[in-house]
Amino acid sequence: MWRYRELLPLFPGESPVTLGEGFTPLIHATRLGPALGLSQLHIKDESLNPTNSFKARGQSTAVTRARALGATTLSVPSAGNAGCAMAAYAARAGLDARVFLPRDVKRPFVDECALYGATTALVDGLITDAGRLAAETGRPLGWYDVSTLKEPYRLEGKKTMGFELAEQLGWRWPDWIVYPTGGGTGLIGMWKAFDELEAIGWMAPGRRPRMVSVQADGCAPIVRAFAAGRDCAEPVVGAHTIADGLRVPAAVGDFLMLRILRESGGTALSIPDAAMVDGMRRLGSSEGISAAPEGGAALAALDRLLAAGKISDDDVVVLFNTGGALKYLDVLA
Repeated sequence: MWRYRELLPLFPGESPVTLGEGFTPLIHATRLGPALGLSQLHIKDESLNPTNSFKARGQSTAVTRARALGATTLSVPSAGNAGCAMAAYAARAGLDARVFLPRDVKRPFVDECALYGATTALVDGLITDAGRLAAETGRPLGWYDVSTLKEPYRLEGKKTMGFELAEQLGWRWPDWIVYPTGGGTGLIGMWKAFDELEAIGWMAPGRRPRMVSVQADGCAPIVRAFAAGRDCAEPVVGAHTIADGLRVPAAVGDFLMLRILRESGGTALSIPDAAMVDGMRRLGSSEGISAAPEGGAALAALDRLLAAGKISDDDVVVLFNTGGALKYLDVLA
């Protein structure tokens, strides 16, 4: 990821906190694509990042800046993967990590945070409740808060997914990006990458991918707001889904996501849990990809777009698998 260091928050004389994240493969789905009637379906497999998800990118940049700014204790509320990534990068940097997780989070996330030496608190409720407790606990103690969009640097790591897509596709944009969306930093970060590549003259302005936000039926604030034509989303009460990364009832960057979806000519879809699991199995059996439910949701959303005639058979489509299946094996059973 740090091959793009000139466009990342790293100053002369500094070194990044890195575990080798980034430049994940963009896999041409030569079996799944034709089965769907697509000749140019590509899967960006973020499960091959350190700690098994795209969260490694944002935590690498966030922890790099936190260390440079003199932070000693980092704090994050998480639905799972962000906490694991923060714990790993904090360990790499020699910093103390405090992770706040919903009490019903899947056990592998708790165990992985402990593996990296983090102090973990299990909180009744959802990630929003974990965020509230993290802020109330950490603010008086001077902890450095790396919550989604509560500091500017996680976004900088996530935008490198946009840089990589441009480079891996020969400096042209795909027609569609199908992206599972919880807190939304990946979606917002890639849009920022598009701005920057146009600003430096590496990509021509005027044509960008259509962005598709994919959420769960049981937690779809962006989908509902998009359909209603609203600029901000209403929090979801009683949010539920097997996809921990999509169980975000209220996103700080909701207005940014909605603006991007509309500017790009994209859309927002929600998917039932059963279709996510089916998508996980199809990605695994057809392309050998270890997909989290979030990746399965993206494939299910692609099915819907194709059935509605939104996507042409020669369109270049990039589907994001944001994490791996190993922490979600229980849902396959």
